[in-house]
Amino acid sequence: MSDGTATATTDLDLQLERHRVELTGYCYRMLGSSFEAEDAVQDTMVRAWRSYEKFEGRSSLRSWLYRIATNVCLDMLTAGNKRARPMDLTDSTPLARAALSPRPDNTWLEPMPDARVLPTVEDPAEAAVAKESVRLAFMAALQQLPAKQRAVLILREVLAWKASEVAELLDTSVASVNSALQRARATLAERDHSGADAAVSDPLDEEQQKLLERYVAAFEGYDMTALTTLLHEDAVMTMPPFDLWLTGPADITGFMTTLGAACAGSHLVPVSVNGLPGFAQYKPDEETGGFSPWAVQVLEISDGRITGFHCFLDTKRWFPLFGLPLQFEGEADQVQEGK
Repeated sequence: MSDGTATATTDLDLQLERHRVELTGYCYRMLGSSFEAEDAVQDTMVRAWRSYEKFEGRSSLRSWLYRIATNVCLDMLTAGNKRARPMDLTDSTPLARAALSPRPDNTWLEPMPDARVLPTVEDPAEAAVAKESVRLAFMAALQQLPAKQRAVLILREVLAWKASEVAELLDTSVASVNSALQRARATLAERDHSGADAAVSDPLDEEQQKLLERYVAAFEGYDMTALTTLLHEDAVMTMPPFDLWLTGPADITGFMTTLGAACAGSHLVPVSVNGLPGFAQYKPDEETGGFSPWAVQVLEISDGRITGFHCFLDTKRWFPLFGLPLQFEGEADQVQEGK
């Protein structure tokens, strides 16, 4: 390989890499899966690299990459699987009938670190829209849309593409794009996807910061009285891969002191996840005397209370994704996301 060819290859790699985070965000919204999104982006990069000589520059490199990524996602979605949250699949279970029944991994909407899907932008309004568009409730609503409507909605509403640009990307007409967007909006309007987490400020305001501090103190102290005061009366707790979900402070704290009693004495490490406040939970490990990963917690907040408490338990997958160790022996403040 000549120096010129090597330089051109390196330049292309750098150009493609600049788009990785935003493409991952797009594929994540399309697929609802952290790992499938990263696989889709890698496939997009490989296809772009291999066919770059055929790229005629009639559109921008960014638009071309989105076209490839869209085709990759549409191919992956042909199986028709719609990822979901527990409340999308079953009714709430009273604590007295609580049972931990797992479902396959591909059932569930998956968590995603903010840093992997939210590019750095200077416009606060644009940053806020991006964060809102990866929150769990909105992501779950997206999964109910047919694949092409999903693509149209994300490109038009989240990424602010023009209808003509989306039509060119999808090889269709502007009228078809507008029709798909109208149908997608109507479907989302039928679902209450905004509620629980819509009131999270970006960045968190002082009241929300204090609420999180009180939550950490209550959870690490396993103080159910204190935790009850922080939970909204309609608060929801979920625990994928189990389809169980609980409603209300009494059932949530009741679960934590019975089936979840082993979480007493846990440490929480802050993480940025799905545009929401979250924590990596390490619970005591009797064998090592240290702490082992147990869950990635995602919190939804509204009106000064916690309305959603979502615990993703497959830590062998999630903790490496967040750059967190699978074991530590010291204090929780020695562990940081991505360190």
